[in-house]
Amino acid sequence: QVQLVESGGGLVQPGGSLRLACAASGSIVGINAMGWYRQAPGKQRELVADITSTGSANYADSVKGRFTISRDNAKNMVFLQMSGLKPEDTAVYYCKANLRPLWNAWSDYWGQGTQVTVSS
Repeated sequence: QVQLVESGGGLVQPGGSLRLACAASGSIVGINAMGWYRQAPGKQRELVADITSTGSANYADSVKGRFTISRDNAKNMVFLQMSGLKPEDTAVYYCKANLRPLWNAWSDYWGQGTQVTVSS
């Protein structure tokens, strides 16, 4: 069974920083792209950033220059360093990975989400 578990969310003041982490576990043969999405109340889930297995990153315009995505392929982990946080960054942040479990085909897997709240 494959699981993605996020950590690192919390409450931070505007202008502050947080680092999210996501670990994929289980019988995994390989992982392609990994990424972070977010969903604010009343809004659709949106891409924040994603990164290929070779380290090529892509960012939403709203977070460029403030957020940095990275990954550790040896540990099946992806990270999101967030700085210059704004109230509009408040959302539940989800990790997604396109991966192949040992007994199944390539598919997208999601974590359970971690809350990020930016407020004074």
